[in-house]
Amino acid sequence: MGHRTELFSTHQAAKAKIVDFAGFDMPLHYGSQIEEHHIVRQAAGMFDVSHMLISDLHGAKTTEYLQYVLANDVGKLKPGKALYSCMLNETGGVIDDLIVYKVSENQYRLVTNAGTRDKDLAWLSQHAKAFDVKIKPRLDLAMIAVQGPKARELVAKVLPKDLAQAAMQLKIFWMSQKEEWMVARTGYTGEDGFEIMLPNSEVVSFWESLLKQGVKACGLGARDTLRLEAGMNLYGQDMDEKVSPLAAGLSWTLAMQDSRNFIGKTALETEINKGMTHKMVGLVLEDRGVLRNHQKVLVPNVGEGEITSGTFSPSLGVGIALARVPLQTTEQCFVEIRGKLLNARVVSPPFVRQGKKTFT
Repeated sequence: MGHRTELFSTHQAAKAKIVDFAGFDMPLHYGSQIEEHHIVRQAAGMFDVSHMLISDLHGAKTTEYLQYVLANDVGKLKPGKALYSCMLNETGGVIDDLIVYKVSENQYRLVTNAGTRDKDLAWLSQHAKAFDVKIKPRLDLAMIAVQGPKARELVAKVLPKDLAQAAMQLKIFWMSQKEEWMVARTGYTGEDGFEIMLPNSEVVSFWESLLKQGVKACGLGARDTLRLEAGMNLYGQDMDEKVSPLAAGLSWTLAMQDSRNFIGKTALETEINKGMTHKMVGLVLEDRGVLRNHQKVLVPNVGEGEITSGTFSPSLGVGIALARVPLQTTEQCFVEIRGKLLNARVVSPPFVRQGKKTFT
C-alpha cells in the first residue's frame, strides 16, 4: 500500500482504477482515459494532484537563496506571480522542475514533483542553512487542478465569493490567496484553468461541489496524454539528473545573461561553449503504430536519437512523441518499432493548442 491523498476514498467510491504513482495510490482513470482526455479539451476536467509536494519558504534572504538554487530568476517576480524553473545539480543536471510562487516580499511557495519529494527537500534544506531560510512542507494542504475551456467559470461558482472574484481576474501564471486557500492560473494540460491549494479538511467537499457543477473527475492517464500534446516535459523521462535543461529543450527557463550565480550555471556555460550535439523535437508518426518511450530514432546520414515521451494522441488520432535527436535533424526521420522502420515527421511542440493541431 502506498501513500494516499485525502481524496483516496472518494476515488475508490467512484470506481477509479488505482495504480502506484511515485509511491502514491492514485487514480489512472475512472472508466475511460480517452473520454477524460476529450472532456478536458472540450469542457472541464479535474485532477487530484495532492501527491505533489507544497512547501512554504520564508526568511530575510529567501529571494537570494532561490536565486542561487533555481536556474530561472525569481528576482523578477512580484507578489502574486509564479515562475516555472528547473533546480539543477553542480553538473547542470535537473534535480527537479517546479513552480515557485512569490507570496510576499520574503515568502515563497514551491510545488515540486511527488517522485522527487525526499531528494528535493534534502537538497533545499542543505543549501537553506547558509541563507537562514525556513522550509515548511505543507502536508496539511491538498491540491486540485481544474483544466479546460470551461474550467475557470465552473471553479468560480464554487469558490468563496471574494476569492472567486479575484481568481477570475488573474492573468496566466498569477495567483490569489485567502487564508489557507490559494488559486493559481497554472496547469499541465495546455488548457486554461486553475490549480487550487486548500486544506485537507475541505478538499472532499470542494471536489464534490465541482462534480455537481459538471466538472468531470480525470485520472493521471489523461493528464499524461494532455501534457504530451501540449509539448510539456515530464521529469524522469524527458529530463533527469544526467540531462540538462539545454538538452531537454528548456533553455527558455534559464536566466543565464545576468551576473547572478546559480548552482549548475558553470556546467551549463561549458555545455554551451562545447556545442550541443542533440536537440529536443516533436515527432508525428506517419505510418500506423504507437510511439513509446526509449524507441530508437534514426536519421539517415546523420545519426540516431531516442524517444523520451511517446503516446497515441487522442486529439489528433496519431502517434506523437518528444525525442532527443542529432542537431542536424531536419524534417523527416524513422522510428524503429518491433524491428521495422516507420516514417515520422519532425515538428515543433506543442502538437495541440486550444484543442487544434499546430502543424500542417
